[in-house]
Amino acid sequence: MDNISIISGRLELKPAQVTETLALLDQGATVPFIARYRKEATGSLDEVAVAEIRDLSAQLKELDARKAAILASLEKNGHLTDELGDRVRSTDSLAALEDIYLPYRPKRRTKGQQAREKGLEPLAEAVFAQTGMDPESRAADFVDEEKGVETPADALAGAMDIMAEWINEQETVRKALRELYAKKSTIACRVATGMEEKGAKFRDYFDWTEPLHDAPSHRILAARRGEREEVLNLTIRPTEEDALQILHTLIITGDGPDSALVRKALEQSYKRLLSRAMETEARLLSKERADQEAITVFADNLRELLLSPPMGARRVLGIDPGFRTGCKVVCLDSQGKLLHNDTIYPNMGEQKDRKAAETIRALVKRFDMEAVAIGNGTAGRETERFVKGLGLPKELIITLVNESGASIYSASETARQEFPDLDLTVRGAVSIGRRLMDPLSELVKIDPKSIGVGQYQHDVDQTALKKSLDDTVISCVNGVGVDVNRASAELLTYVSGLGPQLARNIVGYRDENGPFQSRKTLLKVPRLGPKAFEQCAGFLRIVDGKNPLDASAVHPESYGIVDAMAKDLHADVASLIGRTDLKQALDLSVYTTDTVGLPTLSDICHELAKPGRDPRDDFKLFNYREGVETMDDLEEGMRLPGVVTNVTAFGAFVDIGVHQDGLVHISEMSDKFVKNPADVVKVHQKVQVTVIGIDKPRKRISLSMKSRTGEAGTPGNRERVTPQSQPKPKAKRQTKPQNRREEKGRPFNNPFADLLKK
Repeated sequence: MDNISIISGRLELKPAQVTETLALLDQGATVPFIARYRKEATGSLDEVAVAEIRDLSAQLKELDARKAAILASLEKNGHLTDELGDRVRSTDSLAALEDIYLPYRPKRRTKGQQAREKGLEPLAEAVFAQTGMDPESRAADFVDEEKGVETPADALAGAMDIMAEWINEQETVRKALRELYAKKSTIACRVATGMEEKGAKFRDYFDWTEPLHDAPSHRILAARRGEREEVLNLTIRPTEEDALQILHTLIITGDGPDSALVRKALEQSYKRLLSRAMETEARLLSKERADQEAITVFADNLRELLLSPPMGARRVLGIDPGFRTGCKVVCLDSQGKLLHNDTIYPNMGEQKDRKAAETIRALVKRFDMEAVAIGNGTAGRETERFVKGLGLPKELIITLVNESGASIYSASETARQEFPDLDLTVRGAVSIGRRLMDPLSELVKIDPKSIGVGQYQHDVDQTALKKSLDDTVISCVNGVGVDVNRASAELLTYVSGLGPQLARNIVGYRDENGPFQSRKTLLKVPRLGPKAFEQCAGFLRIVDGKNPLDASAVHPESYGIVDAMAKDLHADVASLIGRTDLKQALDLSVYTTDTVGLPTLSDICHELAKPGRDPRDDFKLFNYREGVETMDDLEEGMRLPGVVTNVTAFGAFVDIGVHQDGLVHISEMSDKFVKNPADVVKVHQKVQVTVIGIDKPRKRISLSMKSRTGEAGTPGNRERVTPQSQPKPKAKRQTKPQNRREEKGRPFNNPFADLLKK
């Protein structure tokens, strides 16, 4: 109950909402299922709020586990008292919890411990009391050659070691310094000796200093990468004067000779113990904050890419372009099934061009192709120009497709199982063609980190990254819905309540018994029991099945309600499909029960009006500018169409069809001030840009989205590491679980989190 109170307070939710959500999660319900089909229980919480509750609960459980371990240690070592136990149990911060435990934690043999073994603790206590006594005269009483204390100076040195550890272990001291490090720390980099040439890509960090609270995620991650590669020396600290002033205020209570000795002890404590501990905490926190921002950028970009508009079920000719090795050509039916594959060699001489043209024309006619999907990699623009010049039917769609990650898929176990006898490049061509038909279904087969929409993705916490990206994929797949008779096992894996094994079982049952005719038939799939059926059924679609509701997002548990609605309207269920007046024609309160309320009933009416509607935008054909195919074709001042391929904290990368993405720096994104690039553009968005800088040796293109061209933005690409030219921290979007968690819930392992926001 304490955790429920904490969660409800942090997330500004009612305790009952948290209680019911946690109960559903404990029962194995998924986030999409809870948000979509259990609105009455949760008070209509969306996926963001449900995920926040899940994650914050997990953090609290980790904190509780640590409390239990600390209490056990305190009891074992004879330190546990009622007061100390209450302090441990009531702490809601991991940093504060560790501060409480620090004085009692079993230690290795420190300098202070050695001094205690010499009997110097009473001397340290007398000096630390700061009564105005003379430390040297008192220290003479502790000289003991047998214990290794040969002079009064030796005794005082040992007493200072003890006092330094006391100061280091004081909660008030650590709390005050933690706040100082959060508010006034400076992150600084210097180039390591002799690394100027080897670390050239980090040259902008060779002499870089910035307030920690102002440093955005990409600069922190870049600096840490430089340190990891031993190119940079990195420090995070406030001025020593500010830190010592805090210690003087908290520790020094007199002005006698004993206070002077305490002052030396606190300086020793800061330099030897506290500064290292606080810098370690600051490093961990700044890394965690940078990770979270980078992961959020990645997840946002991935969501936009996965939800790219699909062309739909059409017959597609896919081409994986190439020069020397030729272009791999595949013909796919409207379900994405491979019908034929071939290789052509355009752009290799008149004779080969003629043969390639004949092959393409013949395949288009033979398989009645409706679209041509060409990969946008090497030779992509040249192949596009070649195909468009063949005089093919005007109604045939010819377009470039982003092929990022296609090579990863073609070499994957999934591709090998699907096409064991095909060459890697042929598999890649299949992936390119299918991406045009349905990007979501194809991209789920690829590790999201290989799609190329991240920012320093290999530098962030990989466990947190995977969890966030998995959440994003699951949200997208279940938000769109899945045709169970067409979906691959990889796509079905992400459906609520399923997983790799059940997904394979569904495909196996489908292959053996033919298409599913109703959702109820899913219960015949091996190992797919009532619980899994409850979780997945509403997200699986059966088009042209026996029950029209099976093609909608209406859950089977609500079919009886729809039957009752049809009966009251003296109609059959099929006649309710497409009706937009059900809310007006029916008194929905009549159908409410203990578990079904107006939110669910409203969802049912909305779904019946447009059953199984795809939430993604409609597909629109995009063409790059004719005659602009390489960097040699670019000129400053050109106005070109482009497609956003990646959004980062410092700008957006745009594909303008020259095999090298250009950067629209944040300062060039609008005539108005832009704090967060994601507020202006999204991945896969079509934009108009102006070329404002061309750096051919470094293959960098600077672009502007301003209505009038200003000064050139900073040239660069995904690999460039530049702190000075990049923006302050980006504003957080308020639509994803991670951001709302940062906004409302203070992560317990982030002792500086609230302070950094200030």
